[in-house]
Amino acid sequence: MKLLAEFTYLQILDVLTTVAFLIQGVTEANPIVAWAMEAGPSPLASLVLLKIGAFGLALVCLAQSRHQLLRRVNIFFALLIVWNLFALILASSPVAQG
Repeated sequence: MKLLAEFTYLQILDVLTTVAFLIQGVTEANPIVAWAMEAGPSPLASLVLLKIGAFGLALVCLAQSRHQLLRRVNIFFALLIVWNLFALILASSPVAQG
């Protein structure tokens, strides 16, 4: 259950950092997510639907005892969020805008 809680938390953080990028005018880098955001009812709704699908896949991983896979996915998203936060902070700093 801890892995699922971590996964959920990381997915929420990913949505928040993605929204922060969109507010700053940055386009989505993942082509699948970018397509879904254009094709769906709204970018945010599409992003939430994708995350619901990802949550379903996380449940499948747990049901099939694929704990190591879910751990690796969590590590990937943790690193991605750190990268996103670093990029957001750097982009908003006066030094970067200089």
